[in-house]
Amino acid sequence: MSLSGAGNFCQPICDDSCNRHPWYAPEIAKSDPIARGELLLRNTLTGKKEPFIPMQARHVRWYICGPTVYDSSHVGHARTYLSFDIMRRVMTDYFHYNVLYQINTTDIDDKIILRARQNELMRQLEQDKSVDFDKLAVLAKEALGEAKAKSDQKEEEIAKAIEEATQNKDSRAKTEQEGLMQNHLVKRKNLDNDEAKIVELCESSAADGGGKDARANLLIAAKSVIAEKLDREKGHLITDHSVFNAHARQYEREFMEDMTALGIREPDVLTRVTEYVPQIISFVETIIEKGMAYKSNGSVYLSLDSFQDSGHNYRKLNPAGPGGAATSAAEMAEGEGALGGGGSSEKRNPSDFALWKASKPGEPAWESPFGPGRPGWHIECSVVAGDILGERIDIHSGGEDLKFPHHDNELAQSEACFGCQQWVNYFTHTGHLHIAGLKMSKSLKNFITIRQALEHNTARQLRIMFLLQAWDQPMNYSDQTIDDARSKEATFKSFFREVGALVRDDYLAQEVGWQMAEKDHQLADAYLAARQSVHESLLDNFNTKDAMSALLRVINEANTYLRLPQVRPSVLLLRAIATYVTQILKVFGVIDGGDDFGFGSGGGDAN
Repeated sequence: MSLSGAGNFCQPICDDSCNRHPWYAPEIAKSDPIARGELLLRNTLTGKKEPFIPMQARHVRWYICGPTVYDSSHVGHARTYLSFDIMRRVMTDYFHYNVLYQINTTDIDDKIILRARQNELMRQLEQDKSVDFDKLAVLAKEALGEAKAKSDQKEEEIAKAIEEATQNKDSRAKTEQEGLMQNHLVKRKNLDNDEAKIVELCESSAADGGGKDARANLLIAAKSVIAEKLDREKGHLITDHSVFNAHARQYEREFMEDMTALGIREPDVLTRVTEYVPQIISFVETIIEKGMAYKSNGSVYLSLDSFQDSGHNYRKLNPAGPGGAATSAAEMAEGEGALGGGGSSEKRNPSDFALWKASKPGEPAWESPFGPGRPGWHIECSVVAGDILGERIDIHSGGEDLKFPHHDNELAQSEACFGCQQWVNYFTHTGHLHIAGLKMSKSLKNFITIRQALEHNTARQLRIMFLLQAWDQPMNYSDQTIDDARSKEATFKSFFREVGALVRDDYLAQEVGWQMAEKDHQLADAYLAARQSVHESLLDNFNTKDAMSALLRVINEANTYLRLPQVRPSVLLLRAIATYVTQILKVFGVIDGGDDFGFGSGGGDAN
């Protein structure tokens, strides 16, 4: 904690016994938490900013939901992990907390299973030379027809749900279904684009007799629809664990390489779900023993009724009715995943969620007291975080879309197992990253991978772009936002060059001190105001947007000062400003180097 002054004095302190003259202590500003030096953090559990208080001393136990490693990471992921990297740096390098930072890799999940199976089946198809171009074209057209039929059915279902919600005057359900329809129409447009490519390739290849690369090109164009068809027909035959493991390891390594390329610090602890299966089974057994979970058809579900009857609260992050009564069908489907089990028929309450899933053919399985199966989606984070960080976690972080069901279900199963009312003290969620008005998403195919972004921008520019935004609010990824980051980078570079030239001159051979009278005082005041503004901004929910604005304002003041007629600059004051700006940019991870000021040779200049 650091205190701020109110600009006045307190009553004099005078103690005759000490034989001292009166001393007037400056009055402490008590108008708000920031003036009192308190760090405020927006806590999703309360929906507002709260003073941050670690559970023990200045130790911060911090857990981050890592990636589900089924595909390449995109700029939306970069937004989340860069934002938390910046917050972590501020927490450790500026506020000097002692942080233990854990990230978990989800390396077994419905998405991984589906994608690994599909890729394996496509690999087998590609190597099957008995399937020539003509047979492949027939397969592609069949798969396309099935995909369109499925899409039509989905559109009808959503349209019917919207109509029912309108008739029932259920605004929440209507808004939810309209969002689903918007996403569905984007997916349908992507399917139509795939159809156009497939038809064009089939027609052009028929005209020229197949062509050298016709088969390979058709495999690429029709991959999405053929892979889904093959998975429906043959996915159950893929049972080798190594297929799923190799897929996850490939994209886990790619993710970690992407984080390094972005300049993101490695976590203090990295965990994987598949390395924790025995502990997951024990965790589930504990909840069963406490009467808050039950077995059903080889799966295990958390009983929300028993959980709440035991005095616990459910849906803390995204509140709903008692017992999850307001949980929608779409939310429940999201919670169960693409390979959901037996549905509500094997649940006591439709909102109960899986702790352990009975494996079906084509899914990896581990032996357990409940039967062969695999961990539910949510259970992993509770177990790995509980093992590393304990039964009381200071901060738990993730993307906005994880609030419900993932994080709410994490809280429920953890509090059931540990027998506590509050497993996590502060939950933080980054806002969505939008592109062309829609959330960047793999399912919508509107994403830019991190590697693609780094082909056109430096890691520094991407970091500056996110620093200029509020971490907990939605933001748009566009040419305008990246151009703004480049412009700000150029401003910093120009200022550092100009001050560097002044410092290289022998300023001691000239008059020192302030030669510009009031102008020197104004610049000094601007420097002190910038330092105060940066400090207050970082105390206020890691507000890097305003902190960056404060840095740019003092640079603007310095540039104006340097262009005064017959300027005789105060080199030491300008150097102090450049050094301070550099120090803050180092805290933010924009600069990586040992120079007193300036970007130096590191910090993300190279792509």
